[in-house]
Amino acid sequence: MSILLATLAAFETTRLLILFVLLFCWFIYRQISIMLTITIISLGFFTFFYVDHINPEKVEHKDVKTITWTDNYRINGRFIRGFATSDTNQKWYVQLKILNEDDKDYFSNNSLTGLELQVKVEKAIERPTSHKYAFDIEKYIKSHGAIGQIAVEEYKMLTLKTGFRTYMAKQRFKLKQHIQLTFPASLQAEAEALLIGSRESMPLDLQDAYLTLGITHLFAISGLHVALVVMLLYEVMVRLGVRRETANWLLILALPLYGFIAGGAPSVWRAVSVTEILLISSLINNKLIISDAFSLSFILFLFSSPWVVYQTGFQLSYLAAFSLIFSSSLLRLSNNPLVQSFLITAICQLMVYPLLIYQFYEISLSSFLANLLFVPLFSFVILPINIFVLPLTFLSPVISNIIFRIYEPLRIWLDDFIIFLGALPFQMWNPGQPELWLVVTAYISIFTFFILVENKSKVFLSLCILFVPIVILHLSPYFDTKTRITYLNVGQGDSILIEMPKREKVILIDAGGLLRFDQEEWMESENVYEVGRQVVVPFLKGRGFSKIDVMILSHADADHMEGAEEILQEIKVEEVHITPGSYEEDAMKDLREEINKQRISVFEKGAGEVIESSYYQLIYLYPKDVNYEGNDDSLVLSMKNAYFKGLFIGDLESNGERVLATEYSKQIEGQTILKLGHHGSKTSSTQLFLEKANPKFAIVSAGLNNRYGHPHPEVVERLNKLDIPYFQTGKDGSIEVIITKKGEVTIFPH
Repeated sequence: MSILLATLAAFETTRLLILFVLLFCWFIYRQISIMLTITIISLGFFTFFYVDHINPEKVEHKDVKTITWTDNYRINGRFIRGFATSDTNQKWYVQLKILNEDDKDYFSNNSLTGLELQVKVEKAIERPTSHKYAFDIEKYIKSHGAIGQIAVEEYKMLTLKTGFRTYMAKQRFKLKQHIQLTFPASLQAEAEALLIGSRESMPLDLQDAYLTLGITHLFAISGLHVALVVMLLYEVMVRLGVRRETANWLLILALPLYGFIAGGAPSVWRAVSVTEILLISSLINNKLIISDAFSLSFILFLFSSPWVVYQTGFQLSYLAAFSLIFSSSLLRLSNNPLVQSFLITAICQLMVYPLLIYQFYEISLSSFLANLLFVPLFSFVILPINIFVLPLTFLSPVISNIIFRIYEPLRIWLDDFIIFLGALPFQMWNPGQPELWLVVTAYISIFTFFILVENKSKVFLSLCILFVPIVILHLSPYFDTKTRITYLNVGQGDSILIEMPKREKVILIDAGGLLRFDQEEWMESENVYEVGRQVVVPFLKGRGFSKIDVMILSHADADHMEGAEEILQEIKVEEVHITPGSYEEDAMKDLREEINKQRISVFEKGAGEVIESSYYQLIYLYPKDVNYEGNDDSLVLSMKNAYFKGLFIGDLESNGERVLATEYSKQIEGQTILKLGHHGSKTSSTQLFLEKANPKFAIVSAGLNNRYGHPHPEVVERLNKLDIPYFQTGKDGSIEVIITKKGEVTIFPH
């Protein structure tokens, strides 16, 4: 605790050192010897100064002349993204644009770890985070000890540096290539994940199923995996006549090598380091108890890579492990393997659930039962089969192929079964991201619960203490009397979420998307960026939504509705509203298939139709005909009450705006917030329309430095002349509008 606190103080603020006073008081209360207390506090302050000293200092990107790739990188399409060290001995997150197809072939077929490049560096464009629940590149960079990000478009390959890490990375890369050449295609993702810790090839539908069932950890190399490998190697050496003491020393030498081959994730190094510490302590006749070994492993981890404290994998790995160590008395309540398995799962899930919800906004309710079935299956059947077959692919391909013929159909059936289970409803609890104080409260309740259970206190009281934060988490949004409108930063597209007070109704207007352009095959991305899945869905889950009442698709342009299919696959949607005549457009093809698959009701809406609400008048003002011709047939929704008027007009252009300004003059005048049509294009936001609407604020949903030059200078000039302030999502981030019960309107750019 002392070292963890000091590490956080070095990274965040020295004010955290004040907590050492509380730690000192706790030691005195527990009557810990004064010498030990002084030692622990001194070690904490030493850690603070040590971490502060090694914390990398920022340098100018222009000083970088060469980079050397680490083992943490990925190739996707024409880009390599990952971490590299510079000639200034700093670590950077690098985005390198591959120059040609020959270079792509070389980079794809060789390990890049240790490859030195002479580069011309540009500062990476600093884009605002899509929203507060989106992937934060700055936090990711910080958690890997890097000082910033740079872009490279010109480079020259220099040399491949030699060294232990380079050699081990090359062996891991060769092993991955070997798996891809010798294992059947359907078994490659499993083998790569279980044997070398690489999950890049895992199919998306299978990832979703594992996540829903709460068994994603089975495809990560865990302490149990390492224990099985150690046990197998030890037994093989003993059976071959190696003395036990010699076998232990050989394991001590071999385990770090396995850590590198297995990818070096925090869970891997935790398991490897703990095993190493226990083996060494037993050989020097000073055997440590497991809790001391874990604590020493934790300390060594923080001293070697203190920034790892920000990695969720590190946090979950040690938290789960410590929860089992300090709950040993609970695990001894029964000798029944099934009961013990359930207790292990329950203890781990309870201990990590606040962190999981804070980081991922949802947890699996079915994981308790799923782990009872799949943990033994993966640990004692699937993993051993992979460990056994891998050497056979080197020694006897004929025998390994025979095994594959038997194993592959069974494994495909199991994947189909897992996908079937993952598709069952009501398995995820999604309360959204809680406030930090509620996370702390949840952990206090968990620790109190465990203490009461160990002391055999009243069961009802224990459960009440445990479930109070859970109930607060679940019900608190339904007491929120504010209306929230969020104009999401989805790049060059539209997506707007309207949340009614007490969650009476949730309306999503448009779903974002990308306009994709043809390019050479070697430039095509293997992992395609999906706005719906990677931007809109995280926001919905971060806000705690597992259901949308109404999805409105203003018109059939990709930048407004391409993400809808991805959203439907993860979030339940009650009904979809579209503009008349747009449903059969080619752009709607994938969405139509998903809608038909889920049997979702689709309604064509036009002028005069309403959406029922107790708080606002929600009425469609446009279009007035049923012939779909594009932007100027966008659905236009008016939202108003005594305090607020908002207008959402899709990509409506000048002709449609003229209709609104002349035929709906009363309805559109005096807007509080106006979402400008067509991303601020010069074909929209006409002088007449802006004068009639006369909004207090305008929102431009357009990407940063977009190729279209939105918002157009003419539109900006009109806004300025009319004294209409505006926000642009690509520049200012997502824009949240909060309307209180008393009608106070506040705008928060994120």
